Amino acid sequence: MPQKSPAHDKNEQFKKILLKSKEDIVHDIKNMAAVNSADNKDKGGDVSGHAMHIADVATDMYDREFSLGLASNERELLNRIDAALKRIAEKTYGLCVVCKKAILAARLKALPYVETCVKCQEDIENKKR
Repeated sequence: MPQKSPAHDKNEQFKKILLKSKEDIVHDIKNMAAVNSADNKDKGGDVSGHAMHIADVATDMYDREFSLGLASNERELLNRIDAALKRIAEKTYGLCVVCKKAILAARLKALPYVETCVKCQEDIENKKR
């Protein structure tokens, strides 16, 4: 039976971390959707015949937009996690997608879905300014 390389073992550890993160995020998104759906049903109308106060409407709109923003961020993170899982399957995980050099282990531990090494990330961020 062939022995597994240490790199393979590390990738399996990162794969478990990424899958757990993905599971947590999907759970959070489903909860946000359920809460928003329930809130929308509850806001069907005031049975007392009084209109909602404008401040209450504004607060509800802010809360809904805030939740949508969170869900959008969570979906972006899901995309990054899926890309990292794909790189693990392709055996390119841990290599910078720009320069193809190894990403530091500490960086991968902090951000297991990261695609770039520190130098390339700095270059990307400097170009955005």
